[in-house]
This record gives sequence, C-alpha cells and structure tokens, in this order.
Amino acid sequence: MLLQSEIASILLNGLQQGAIYALLGIGLTIILGTMEFLNLAHGALYLVGAYTGLIVFQETALSNGLLYSSGITTLGFEGGFLAALVIVPIVGFAVGLLMERFVAEPFYDRPETDQLLVTFGLALIVEETVKNVIGGNTFQSIAPSTIFGVNVSQPISLPLVGLFPSWRLFIIGIAFLVIGLTYLAIERTDFGLVVQAGTHDSEMVRILGIPINRSYSLVFALGAALAAFAGLIGASIQTVSPQIGTQQALVPAFLTIVVGGAGSVRGAIAGGLVLGLIISAMTQTYSQWAQIVLYLFVALMLVFKPEGLFGSAEVGE
Repeated sequence: MLLQSEIASILLNGLQQGAIYALLGIGLTIILGTMEFLNLAHGALYLVGAYTGLIVFQETALSNGLLYSSGITTLGFEGGFLAALVIVPIVGFAVGLLMERFVAEPFYDRPETDQLLVTFGLALIVEETVKNVIGGNTFQSIAPSTIFGVNVSQPISLPLVGLFPSWRLFIIGIAFLVIGLTYLAIERTDFGLVVQAGTHDSEMVRILGIPINRSYSLVFALGAALAAFAGLIGASIQTVSPQIGTQQALVPAFLTIVVGGAGSVRGAIAGGLVLGLIISAMTQTYSQWAQIVLYLFVALMLVFKPEGLFGSAEVGE
C-alpha cells in the first residue's frame, strides 16, 4: 500500500510531466481542430525549444558535429533560465509562422497522407540538421540554480512529500501559468472565439464572413510557441538529444488529444494531466510497466470513449 508521502510525490511529479503533455496537446489540438492539418512536425518544435533553451541558458561544450569540426568547441551563452523563458516562445512563434507559410499552407487542400508525409519529413530534417550541426551527444538537463535572485538549487521540505527540488516547483508553477493564460486567451478573447468556432465548423465561419484564414498563421504560431515552451520545460527535467522530438514529444502529444478529445483545449489540459499522473504513478511503482499501462489506457479510451474526455464526435468530420 502506498504511503501518503508516496502519493503526494506521485501527484507532484505527475503535475510536472502532465504540464509538458498539456502544453504539447494544446498546441497540437488547436492546429488540428482549427485548420484540420495533421502536423507530425510538432515534436520538432519541441526539439527546437529544448535546444534553444539549452543554448540560451548556458554555454555548452561540443565534442562533435559540423560546428566542432569547424573549430567551434562551445555554443551558447549564459543568459539564465529567465532569459530562456522569454526567448524560447518567441523563437517557437517565429518558426511556427515560417512553417505555416511555407509548409502547411500549400498542403491545406491536399490529402491527409500528403500532410503526414511532408510534416514527418520536416521533423526528420530538423532532427538530422541538429545532429549534424550541433552533434548527436546527449546534454544534461537545464537545472536553474537561482530564479529572481532566490536560490532554488536546494530542495525544499514539503508536507507529506518531504524533500522536493524547489526549482521543480517553480517549473510546475510557470507551466500552469502559461496553460492558464492560454486557456483564457482561447475562452475569453475574440481571437479565441474565432479559434473555437473554426474548430467546430471552419466552413460556416467562412460563410459568415469571418476572415479565419488570417487567424491560421497566428493559430499555428501559437501552437508552435507552446510546443517550444514545452521543450524548454522538458529540458529542465530530462536530458537533451536530437531524438527527443520524436521519442519524447510527438507520440505523447497525439496521445494527449486522443484522451482529451480532438479540438478541445480543456481536453488537452485534462488529457495531459491524466497521462502525466499515469506515467508518474507507474514509474514510481512498477517502472517496467509504465509504457504498457499508458498505451493500454489510451487503447481503452479509443474503445469505450473514442471522442475523448471533452471532445465531440463531430470534430474533424
């Protein structure tokens, strides 16, 4: 039987991992729901965010790759974690604008298989480019020592949990702050209303004379910024390598919207938290079964509630 301290630890770690999944899921679901565009390069945006954060946060020593062979042995600057929190979403937003303009837009009216192939190909290009230019080495996770002048390198004693890394509490807080602000932007602003309407029936929005096409670039860029931010959060608790985009981000992002429901921001948040708690609980108890239980849970969701927790059966039809 689990002790109260173990349950509390599972909840905290689950919130931490669930926040990453939720950020990925929100970005993917608004792109899929509003634009009906299958973006398999979403994991590449996570990869971009992780490496951008790594470069901004610290000076990283290189031991292979094109830069190293050209005589460059270090990359990045010690801008700090707060600088990364600002720069990473901006970079993700800019990359998202470029992707929408030059990759997504030409394929809006193409079959879904074409969208899958071009975006998956783009993801592989990004991964191989990072591997060849920066190198294929695995870098240590980003662990800030001070935030707003406060030392967060020491663990903090929490009721029931005991010692817990204080900087991870900050990570959880900032992640859910971004999630909350994104939810309010979608639910409480005119732009968000257009996104929601486009999610349920984009053709009707066009008939009503609302210029939804102008919102496509912003929707895609917002989704990309959230994925990049998720990459920064992920890099703060996990090692960074060129494979993280496909191995740690892409599949969980799709699993999140399967559980939560395609086209639903609330569903993406709920789905991310559910999956995060499952992974946390299984990792702490029966780690060898973690992935099996995760995929089994998603499979059962597809069988008994295929529309997801907050999704609609009509979305995407």
